[in-house]
Amino acid sequence: MPTAEPLPNHHQNGKEPAAPCRTCMDFKSWSKQQRKSLSTTTGTASVAKAASDSEVAYRKTDSSDDRSSGSPPNCPLDKEQLGRYTWGLLHTMAAYYPTTPTDADERNVRTFFTSFSKLYPCEYCAKDFQQELKDMPPETKSQHSLSQWLCRIHNRVNVKLGKPEFDCTKVNERWRDGWLDGSCD
Repeated sequence: MPTAEPLPNHHQNGKEPAAPCRTCMDFKSWSKQQRKSLSTTTGTASVAKAASDSEVAYRKTDSSDDRSSGSPPNCPLDKEQLGRYTWGLLHTMAAYYPTTPTDADERNVRTFFTSFSKLYPCEYCAKDFQQELKDMPPETKSQHSLSQWLCRIHNRVNVKLGKPEFDCTKVNERWRDGWLDGSCD
């Protein structure tokens, strides 16, 4: 199991203490830290009510989000959810990238990945992705090359996290066409 990484300091001046950041932590760790923080404040009864009863009832009944990592529905994403949904978006973009891209398509996708790596809300994830881009720049000559490149990058991240690698021969089946067994039909 990977060791917990220190919280990044999202403040530009680097002098203010880093606040607990949901996009840099899993939900359970963040929730535990929040409870600890609340218990040290004076008079938890004085903490303002977060939402009206009808809002709470709505949040409890709207379970359309897949929040298997433990976070309740309609809450900000934690690091695991953000990662899962981000990889879904990136793989889907690669799956629908042109078979024969124009020079502009290639330039745009390279610019996207560079910008994405600088704007991703989990700071140490972003820095790691920036390094991955330096080590292995996007392959943008075709849909196949971009999808395979992204799968290799994703697998490198999976290895760092102790997760299983994905069979890159199945990226289009997973992200574009659906499984050959018809389970997505």
